[in-house]
Amino acid sequence: MTVVCPSYDEAVAGIGDGSTVLVGGFGMAGMPVQLIDALIRQGATDLTVVSNNAGNGDTGLAALLAAERVRTMICSFPRQSDSWVFDGLYRSGAIELEVVPQGTLAERMRAAGAGIGAFFCPTGVGTPLADGKEVRKIDGRHYVLELPLKGDVALIGAHVADRMGNLVYRKTARNFGPVMAAAATTTVAQLSRVVEVGALDPEVVVTPGIYVDRVVGQEVAA
Repeated sequence: MTVVCPSYDEAVAGIGDGSTVLVGGFGMAGMPVQLIDALIRQGATDLTVVSNNAGNGDTGLAALLAAERVRTMICSFPRQSDSWVFDGLYRSGAIELEVVPQGTLAERMRAAGAGIGAFFCPTGVGTPLADGKEVRKIDGRHYVLELPLKGDVALIGAHVADRMGNLVYRKTARNFGPVMAAAATTTVAQLSRVVEVGALDPEVVVTPGIYVDRVVGQEVAA
């Protein structure tokens, strides 16, 4: 059953030290900044964070990194022009990094949500990203074995939800949200609005409420 939380702090309550946290966002598009700020206040540490990139500027995920709450970062794009927080931590040895190609990252989380034990993927064959992994030739092409990537918690951003947790996204803010919601034990969604059941057109729902445990919105229908 989805819980409509009265605050961001309540929405992230109970996230423990050492948790694997899936954080939505493509850059800042769809990043649940208020949930991340609440997680900083909550105090959980020694986290493994899975996200597309390793933070932008000094807000959102970058602020969580700057608070030194993250032990390991799993992402596709750890370095860009405004990733100075992660860059400094990595160069000083204060954080571990696992680089995963973007499509593989999404598919590993999708596999976790679908209950798939592992899958073979051609991306990364013949590169350091395949070191230590099984490589198999299938129909004349080489593939590397990839394992599912599951989260204890997913913090995602969506546009609107109803009180049952059905989510609607807005344009590129959708990004990794659907696969992260399915791949996590507990999914928390940050929203612009929470509306009454029946107010959403079922045809536009992307993430069904069965995958969503907590929602928190700037506006909540009475």
